[in-house]
Amino acid sequence: MITNTTQRFWGALLSFSALLWRDRRTRSWLIGPLILLVAGFFIPQKMIIPVKGASTINWDIKSFWAYPWGSSITHKGIDIFDERGTDVISATHGVVVYTHEGGKGGKSVMILGPKWRFHYYAHLDSYDAVAFQPVRRGTVIGTVGDTGNATGKPPHLHYAITSPFPYFWLFDSEAVHGWKKMFHLNPDTWLRP
Repeated sequence: MITNTTQRFWGALLSFSALLWRDRRTRSWLIGPLILLVAGFFIPQKMIIPVKGASTINWDIKSFWAYPWGSSITHKGIDIFDERGTDVISATHGVVVYTHEGGKGGKSVMILGPKWRFHYYAHLDSYDAVAFQPVRRGTVIGTVGDTGNATGKPPHLHYAITSPFPYFWLFDSEAVHGWKKMFHLNPDTWLRP
């Protein structure tokens, strides 16, 4: 698997399915999670730039999958630069999966949005979200900062989108870690008008 979030997603889904399958009386209940799973792909994904007041000039279009990129090997998102303390807003509707402090991302928030895509907001100066909180597109979830491995660099939001389901057509045999591109989606695709 690609990310810890993807591992947890599949672990929970498969564990729940196995639990239902074990008992003949509950096997028919598997249709519920299956319908929910399929329905998630039909929820429209309307996105906005996740830094209040930012525009497409606030990030480098070539930063997604830039190589080399420190211990991460490739850069699996985009960095949206703005002043420290600028509001970071949810790019889409969803549910906060977790908030975290530490590691490469520093203060970070993960939101599960439409189409089962995980939206990752990292290097925050502060965050204003809690796990399982529903959010609407435009909800303030934190502020731009330089935490984690961005300490001492210009304040920015690292924004990434991952999917637990592979997008096989995104496989890139020429790029470093090109097979991971099936799971890491380029945010610029949806943020640029």
